[in-house]
Amino acid sequence: MTEAKQHLEALQDIKQMMERSSRFISLSGWSGIAAGVCALIGALVANSILHSDPATSTNGRYSNGAYVFDPLNQKLFLVAVLTFLSALVLAFLFTYQTSRKQNLSVWGTSARRLMLNVSIPMVVGGLFIFKLLEISAFGLIAPACLIFYGLALVHASKYTLGEIRYLGYGQIILGLLNCWAIGYGLYFWAAGFGILHIVYGSLMLWKYESK
Repeated sequence: MTEAKQHLEALQDIKQMMERSSRFISLSGWSGIAAGVCALIGALVANSILHSDPATSTNGRYSNGAYVFDPLNQKLFLVAVLTFLSALVLAFLFTYQTSRKQNLSVWGTSARRLMLNVSIPMVVGGLFIFKLLEISAFGLIAPACLIFYGLALVHASKYTLGEIRYLGYGQIILGLLNCWAIGYGLYFWAAGFGILHIVYGSLMLWKYESK
């Protein structure tokens, strides 16, 4: 029994080493929590902007054939950019910290493979959303963000922690539901990018980093 147990432990060690070499496993649960908190703060700020001046137009317009933002949309776009950058910086810092603890490279082959597979759906989604802005289809922007982000997570889940695919499924489901609830995009956006990220990050923190 002792020899069989030793063989089993050796096989488990080999499996773990193969997983470490083929998957980027340094994603921190704190990264998800930080991203969720940033998203909720961004949603609160955006909501206050939307209700601060009811007379402000929420539509873009064309001027001399070129699309331009109205002042309200400029503010909302700035909030979205700052929210994304804040979440990205915090996610990198927490992931870098986890990588150092695990003695892994934060920009190794597995990390590059992960970023490539995340980037493809995100870039396509970004171009699609830009077109929605161009035709003033603002009600579809939040659903598109959730759906393409969810597709990116599912697509990249085989290169990192497998649980991330469930976060992706949640984003896709919320995005599709939002397609039938146009006008409530900010709430779906907060639920997907905010609450789901916090739940996911908390579970990953408990599962992988609490020991």
